Amino acid sequence: MLKYSFSVGLGASRIETLSLKTCLQQNFSPLFLRRWPFSSFPVCVSKIQYYHTSPCSFKKKKQEVLPVRPSKTITYLPDSPKPALYVSLVGLIPFFAPPLVMVMTKTYIPVLAFTQMAYGASFLAFLGGIRWGFVLPEGSPAKPDFLNLASSTAPVVFAWTAFLISESINEAIVTVIIGLGIALHIELFLLPHYPNWFKALRIVVTLVALLSFVLTLLLKDIYPEKGPKRPGQVE
Repeated sequence: MLKYSFSVGLGASRIETLSLKTCLQQNFSPLFLRRWPFSSFPVCVSKIQYYHTSPCSFKKKKQEVLPVRPSKTITYLPDSPKPALYVSLVGLIPFFAPPLVMVMTKTYIPVLAFTQMAYGASFLAFLGGIRWGFVLPEGSPAKPDFLNLASSTAPVVFAWTAFLISESINEAIVTVIIGLGIALHIELFLLPHYPNWFKALRIVVTLVALLSFVLTLLLKDIYPEKGPKRPGQVE
């Protein structure tokens, strides 16, 4: 119920309008004095504003396909043709036989070291011939250009140098070791046209040859020297 009655006509003046406002404040003062619970509204907003309101995308992301890592070259060794594998294994005998005999006799034998060096130098010349034989046939993946043909002469140069300085057997063996390392580097990285099984075979043969030469150099300082330095030379 209203405390104060009031009436407003169509032609009410400004004073009557103000009286209406005063009357409303007196009749509905509890409503004007009531505090509305707006203080909690910012808290709600602060909590809501952290939610993501954009539409969700349920499409599956494409997983990146990692490139297949190439297998190591040495793993292709079982793929080698049996004749090539057997001949290469037999060809390793002149490399490790001299140091093996020295270990068994506990004596450094210079003539055996010379024969080992001579075989290594001959093997270097053989590697140069393999490159020429691989390049020259028609349809070969390697072209008979200057790089392929000239690089094949590098092992021959080292073999020739080793024979020239063979009076000092240690220097000759070191020259053959350097030639084997350079020849392997050329074939694996500069001229990568050989089959994978051949590369694996070359790695194994080269490592065995290098190990045998290093062993021979070490045995010279371990065991006493005995015998001639070259075949046919009188002690």
